[in-house]
Amino acid sequence: MTVAAMTDAKPAAPRLRADASRNRARIITAAREAFVEHGADVPLDEIARRAGVGNATLYRNFADRRELIHHVTLSVMTRVLDHAAVAVAEEPDPFEAVSRFAHAAADERIGALCPLLSDHIDRTDPTLEETRVELERTVTELIVRAQQAGRLRTDVGPGDFMVAVTQLTRPLPGTDCLDLEQFVHRHLQLFLDGLQAPARSPLPGRAAAMEDLKRHH
Repeated sequence: MTVAAMTDAKPAAPRLRADASRNRARIITAAREAFVEHGADVPLDEIARRAGVGNATLYRNFADRRELIHHVTLSVMTRVLDHAAVAVAEEPDPFEAVSRFAHAAADERIGALCPLLSDHIDRTDPTLEETRVELERTVTELIVRAQQAGRLRTDVGPGDFMVAVTQLTRPLPGTDCLDLEQFVHRHLQLFLDGLQAPARSPLPGRAAAMEDLKRHH
C-alpha cells in the first residue's frame, strides 16, 4: 500500500466510531419518543425501525430493554439539568429563569417519561443518583432565587413546582390524548402566572419539598 493510500485509509476508523455514536443517539431519541407515545413496553423492533437501524445494531448498543430505559432516563435527566443550569446562568430575572426552565422541561416531556423513573430503573445507579441530586439542587436554587427576589410566592416549594410541571406534561401513553400537547405551554403559562407574588389566595396544606417526591418504602 502506498503512503497516499495509507493516508487516505486513516480516517475510516473515526468515521466508523462517529457512525456508531450517531446510531446510539438515534436509538435513544427514537426510544424516548416511543416511550412517550406507547409506554415502556413498546416493542424494541419498533424503536429500531424509528431509529432507522437494524435490530442487531440496537442490541449491540443496549443489551436489553432495561439498559435502554436506563440510558433514555439518564439522557432526559441530563438534558433537563442542562436547561435548569442555563436558565440560572443566563436569565437575570429570577422568575424569568423559572419560566424558561419550566417551558424547556415541558419540551422534554418529563411527565410522559415519569413512569420510567418510577418502575424501570435502578435507583441505586450512581450516575443516575448523582444527576438526580444535582437536578434537585439546581431546581431548588431556581425557586429560592425567585422567592428571595420577591417574584415568586413563598408558600410554594420546589416539590410543588416539579409536580405541576410533571402533571402538565404527562399525556396518557397509547391513547389519542397526545393531541393535547398543543395546549401544554398555554396551560403551563397559566400555572406560572399563578406562581408569581403577591399570591392571590392562600394555598391549602404546606409547601412540598423535593424530599416529598421520593418514594418511601
